[in-house]
Amino acid sequence: MKIPEDLRYTQNDEWIRVEGDVATIGISDYAQDQLSDIVYLDVAPAVGESTKQGELFGTVESVKAAADLYAPATGEITDINEALKTTPELINSDPYGEGWMLKIKLSNADEVDELMDAVAYKKNVEAREG
Repeated sequence: MKIPEDLRYTQNDEWIRVEGDVATIGISDYAQDQLSDIVYLDVAPAVGESTKQGELFGTVESVKAAADLYAPATGEITDINEALKTTPELINSDPYGEGWMLKIKLSNADEVDELMDAVAYKKNVEAREG
């Protein structure tokens, strides 16, 4: 299981990568592994709309289950990964790269600091695994 150290993580297994005032969001390697073969992604808000930290921004479906996706930070959506509409399996093969889901222009960068770092997220996952 990969847990990149340059990212922050939520309790719900979303990750966020901040570059300047733009943040890229996706789900963790652990989350995609738990879901198994991802077959569909629905991102509800559109480019130009806003999302708030902790609010639902979409759903990911696999052959095993569906999972709701929650925004790790507040901001205006600047980009949605359109490639995932036709190739959602990119989330399985490259969750931290080509499998990114959306990009936002951060409204409050301090929210990111409240999220788990890689060490805390690894402990969180290990605790759930028992």
